[in-house]
Amino acid sequence: MSQLPFDDDAPVYVISIAAQLSGLHPQTLRQYDRLGIVSPGRSTGRGRRYSARDIAALREVQKLTNEGINLAGVKRIIELELQVGALQARLAELHAELEAVSARVETSARQAAAEAARAARRDLVPFSRDGAAIVVWRPDPR
Repeated sequence: MSQLPFDDDAPVYVISIAAQLSGLHPQTLRQYDRLGIVSPGRSTGRGRRYSARDIAALREVQKLTNEGINLAGVKRIIELELQVGALQARLAELHAELEAVSARVETSARQAAAEAARAARRDLVPFSRDGAAIVVWRPDPR
């Protein structure tokens, strides 16, 4: 099967085709549009144009109403699903940001540890035991 030249959000279906694809009457689609349940795009002549995503939403509305949910409930369910999707996207953004900050902190900690190790090595004086004496300096306790 070939790929369609448009994406799921492209408003390409007129109301009669959208009604056939969704299994609903065109008047039902107009009612859903008026209620804000499924809002299709508009052509330059103000005709409704439905996308593949709109068709899927219409099928979902039909499924929910067949289960006994009224249109106000369906609208609320759709709103909540959109809100959940937005929150999931935001959570993914925050998770990616946290990972980036954690990586920077880890890198900084490694660099600080390496610098501390280099500084400690500069403070040490090499000592060999081939007959040399160790002189310990103690400050005058006055």
